[in-house]
Amino acid sequence: MDQTSQKPQEQKTASRLSHASPPLQWALLFVLSALVVVLLELASVPAPLLIGPMLAGIVIGVSGGAVRVPTPAFGLAQGVIGCLIANSVSADILGLFYASWPPILGAVMATLAASGFLGWLISRLRILPGTTALWGSAPGAAAVMVLMAGSFGADQRLVAVMQYLRVIIISLSASLIAGLWIDTTRVDVPDIIWFPPLQTGLLVTLAVAIGGASLGKVLRLPSPFFLGAMFIGMALHLGTGLEFDLPPWLLGMSYAMIGWHVGLGFTRPALHHAMRALPQILGSIAALLIFCAGLGWLMSRMLGIDPMTAYLATSPGAMETIAIIAAATAKVDLSFVMAMQTSRFMIVLLIGPPIARLFARRMVN
Repeated sequence: MDQTSQKPQEQKTASRLSHASPPLQWALLFVLSALVVVLLELASVPAPLLIGPMLAGIVIGVSGGAVRVPTPAFGLAQGVIGCLIANSVSADILGLFYASWPPILGAVMATLAASGFLGWLISRLRILPGTTALWGSAPGAAAVMVLMAGSFGADQRLVAVMQYLRVIIISLSASLIAGLWIDTTRVDVPDIIWFPPLQTGLLVTLAVAIGGASLGKVLRLPSPFFLGAMFIGMALHLGTGLEFDLPPWLLGMSYAMIGWHVGLGFTRPALHHAMRALPQILGSIAALLIFCAGLGWLMSRMLGIDPMTAYLATSPGAMETIAIIAAATAKVDLSFVMAMQTSRFMIVLLIGPPIARLFARRMVN
């Protein structure tokens, strides 16, 4: 009786927003996103410019909103993120990986095996669909994993829930441990200049983002907008030393586009399904965090690496947030941390698609 009486009320609430004009829906989305971002900033939650718009998009989407991020804008946002990742790869990291590849590769493969097992277990228990569980458990850059998941038939909404919950939990725990382990009160946090003077490098960045997207589509790459820009960007960055100009306003807009794209795709059934699986998702995140912490402890004991460096290096994401924490923490070997994080990210990009295809075929058969 209660469920029957609730359904008309839910449909009535959803229909109110669905009948609103697109400009009004966009205005509500902008205002709500700004409010959530401010609250997340005040709470020191990581990646607020991505998580805030995603949460606002979920509210609008579940309430019956019909607006969607235009495909060209979403594609450009992916290309910008591809340039961001390309900027983080340096010849120093490649040299360090070459010099210390056995322990780095061993730790990376152990982390991938653990995350793959958790994804398989979540799928086996029918908590989440197969490829969705696999991509949701994959360590790496969260935004990239969400983008890649959509190219392999996974539910981007549920993957986003898993990835960004892990981003929040692991980032907060890493910040807490770094603060308890090492005094960071004397570290000056640089002021963010949101609108720096326009430079010609911005045009190069946009050209690579757009050109890479076109190349990715021609080559039929999975997630072509992102991977096409990233591969071209890496070739230019490593081959010519090109540094991409990525002003904060451009990154903020790109994160918002990706967040809106994911959030607006949520429906009431999808949100209810994600909430029902929340305890199991949190359990898998905790298990992966404990496993990687143990792996970091083992590397520290066997290789004589600073414990904080080993912990951050083996932390299962997100790569960008871990890099920020490592850079702001004294006595941490940033080069080693980024070598581990980048190596794992690249290996996930290489082996993730074939494993996802194999997983999907096994699930069908």
